[in-house]
Formats: sequence, C-alpha cells, structure tokens
Amino acid sequence: VPIGSSTEKGILFKGDLSGKVPVYLVSHDPYFDREGIYGSGGSDFPDNAERFIFFCRAVLESCKALSFLPDIIHLNDWHTGLVPLYLKTEYSRDKRFAKTRTVFSIHNLAYQGNFDIPTLNIAGLPNHLFTPDGLEFNGRFSFLKAGLVYADLLSTVSPTYSREIRTKEMGCGLDELLRRRAGDLHGILNGADYDEWNPESDSLIAAQFSPRKLKGKLACKRDLIKEFSLDIDEDTAILGMVTRLAEQKGIDLLMESLEDIMKLGVAFVLLGTGDPDQENFFKNAAQTWPGRCGVRIGFDESLAHRVVAGSDLFLVPSQYEPCGLTQMYALKYGSIPLVRAVGGLNDTVKEFHLKTGKGNGFKFRKYEKKHLLRSVRKALSCYQSDSAWKQLRQNAMTEDFGWERAAEKYLRMYQKALRD
Repeated sequence: VPIGSSTEKGILFKGDLSGKVPVYLVSHDPYFDREGIYGSGGSDFPDNAERFIFFCRAVLESCKALSFLPDIIHLNDWHTGLVPLYLKTEYSRDKRFAKTRTVFSIHNLAYQGNFDIPTLNIAGLPNHLFTPDGLEFNGRFSFLKAGLVYADLLSTVSPTYSREIRTKEMGCGLDELLRRRAGDLHGILNGADYDEWNPESDSLIAAQFSPRKLKGKLACKRDLIKEFSLDIDEDTAILGMVTRLAEQKGIDLLMESLEDIMKLGVAFVLLGTGDPDQENFFKNAAQTWPGRCGVRIGFDESLAHRVVAGSDLFLVPSQYEPCGLTQMYALKYGSIPLVRAVGGLNDTVKEFHLKTGKGNGFKFRKYEKKHLLRSVRKALSCYQSDSAWKQLRQNAMTEDFGWERAAEKYLRMYQKALRD
C-alpha cells in the first residue's frame, strides 16, 4: 500500500458471516494493534490521518489482489472518505474499477477527519484538489468532505437527519454542499437487531415477556429495583437511561432538570460513562436521592438490557441524534420513550394522544428545561391511567423497526447508483 513516498505492507484475514458472506479484515499492527480504534484517553491518535489513508488505499489494493471487482463500495464516515476520491483520481485509469460505484454514509456529521495541508502528500494527492469545491474545509484537508464531494450517492441513518444536516443549525459548516447534493442524499432509518433485543427471547433479563404476556415486565422492574437498591413502591414510575455521558446526548439539559424531575415523585436509573464532570454529577445525584436515584458508571451490556426491560419510561433528550437505537429497544420492551424530536428519534417516536389512543411515546422540540419537564409531566399523567398506559405500551411493543424495511431501501439505493 503506497503511503506518501514509501509503501506499507498489509495482511488480509478472511472470515464469513452466517457461512455465506465473505468478510475480509485489513491488518497492519503498527496502525491498528492498539487499545482504542480512533484514540485513547479521550484524545485522537496523532497519526490518524496516516492510519486511515492506509486503510482507504488498502481497501482498493485488496480488491485488486483478490480480483474482486465490486459493483458498489459502501463507505461509512470520514475514515473511509478517501475511497471515492481515489476511485475518481488515482484509480480512474484502472479498468477494473470502471463500473464500480460508491455510496457514502454519514453517521454523525460532527466527526469530520480534518487534517493539516501536508496530509495531501501522505495521501499521494495533488495540491490542485485542495479548493473550496474540493477537499478544503476551513483551511484544512477534510476526509469527510472528500466522501461528500466524490461519492456517487450519499446516505444518512434517518430521514429527519438527512434534512437537518442541510440546515445551517445542524450542517456543521457543510450544509451548502449537502443542499447542492440533495438529489443524491438518501435518509434511511437504521434497523434494530431483534435477535439481540427482544423481550420474548432475551436471556439477559429477569423474565421474558411479550405484548400479550406482560407478567415478566413486572419481574424485570422488580429486578431493577433490587439491582439499584431503590426504596420505592412497585407502582412508582422508573425513568431509565442508557447513554454515553456527552453533550450530544442532552446530558446538560438533564442535569439542569433532574431536581425538578425528582420532585415529581419518580425514581431515576442511569447506566453510562463519558465526561468525568457529568459522571461526578450523577454520582452525587445518587447520594442526594438515595433509594430513588440509581447510577452505575461504566459500560455493561447485560445491565443495559435490564435497565431497558425494567424501566417504565426511557429518556433520550439528545441535542441531536442522527438515528439512535436505544429508543427502538425501549419500544420493543414496553419502556415508553421520552425523547427530543430530532433525527431518528423524531422518525421513530410518535406522540401519544389520549383521545385517539394512537402514538408510542412522548417528545419535545425546544432544547429547554421547561419543555422537557412538560413532556415528563404529560407522560406521568398518562402513567396514572391504567387504560391509557396499557394502550400506549401495546402500541410501543408492536412497533417494528427491524432491518427488513431498511434493507429494501438500501437495495433500491444501490440499484439507483448502478443506473446513474
């Protein structure tokens, strides 16, 4: 693999998915044999540009070495953003890739892979590509922008997010480019993996349950009460969260609102890790409201399932959320999501209306304490009505956000890429 004026050697490992789909993994220990993928201790690795230049070129060199000529290369985020660029520059004369098309997916526009200008030399790219219409972004070489400019089609992980990133407010400085490419931009909602997240078959929760057999849901709530040493009655509403502790996730808004939420007589349970100051805030909160506020700092897959299964309400008050999966899991487990109406949260959660009995959760729009609290109060009012809550929970648990529909939309997008 050429890197700047030298070459690096990569190794391919082959595996398979379900015994049917070949999977090739690129290995190069000096770049990839590390504790973290993108960085460690909250900081990016200083050689990330070189690492992902290597990876992008290794993808194409691997295709050549394997004599595998893909119809479509589907790329994800800035780490692979140079592949479409290489196909239309360095590899444009290679007839093996003459019919290959590219799809570039944006999972989070805020992560852009912007590097200093000398990175162009490491990438083996000519300086004339460094223009406002090309690779230049705020005076730096942007790997993400390379993907946005040179890929044949673009996609994001929800319809609402695909619209949001074309606005100045949420476009992260790339909104004008994305508006120009609006006809090539597809918003396809992510799917939930119901093999892993299904209360009817989940082996990690206290008891399995279904929309028709809800007895196990109460057992899961009792399990959560015990796990977090809550001193509450079983009919007290538990608000649950499983999240990264980061600004994006609306944690600052929750911190501002938590005291007022606790005054409403609820219990609150959080599993998460991230920003040290936010971790300390919630550790202190657990001491402020002992028996009603349970906090576990860390990542624990098994406990995440138990929090989702045992909660009555599930909070996702994100500043922005390209898609989000936890609200989909919560719906399936009858833990009613209360979310901010952004990105995929807006696409998956429909406001519950008492008169019609339609809807599957609660959402608020403005990123303000009073709007979050208003939504919490509405949810708790509904919780007090057995008939309304039963209807709401049935609506939530019968939603289907599996991968089948998403897969059909991806297939149609791939077909479009091959036609154009």
